[in-house]
Amino acid sequence: MHMNSIDKIFLVGPMGAGKTTIGKQLASALGLSFYDSDLKIQENTGVSISTIFDLEGEEGFRKRESHVLQALASTRNSVVSTGGGSVLKPENRRLMSSDGTVIYLYCDPQQQHERTRHDRNRPLLQGDDPLAKLTELFAQRDPLYRDVADMVIKTDRRPAHAVVQEILRMLSAREH
Repeated sequence: MHMNSIDKIFLVGPMGAGKTTIGKQLASALGLSFYDSDLKIQENTGVSISTIFDLEGEEGFRKRESHVLQALASTRNSVVSTGGGSVLKPENRRLMSSDGTVIYLYCDPQQQHERTRHDRNRPLLQGDDPLAKLTELFAQRDPLYRDVADMVIKTDRRPAHAVVQEILRMLSAREH
């Protein structure tokens, strides 16, 4: 385990797993800065994620996501919440693994659906059957999340603060 592991944490996981909420609370508990890669992309471009998908397609969005991840990877003392699809590119997975502690916030598709169904800002879920889409994305991405993760934490039906407490316990156990 490398010494700098607790000064950089990447949160990976599907939409609705709580990456932003948990990330903010975790950063605050550890005295680190919090960054959300999707938010950063929106700040950089001045438009919503949905607009980027409309104009540049998923491929264009993934390119922007990789650039933002590289920039965020160079910030020390931070918790970075990543987009659900950030693990699709091998270079993103390598970057996160080599640069910090990666925590997979696990959440099953049914719960993701409950948490995202009123959110219009989810371009991948705009079809007729969002639950089927979430299930398909989960099947594709779960192995990638597991591959890149240093630890896996279940967030299903748990309040954010309970998840944060578990992460803090696991991090301190790894220090010893």
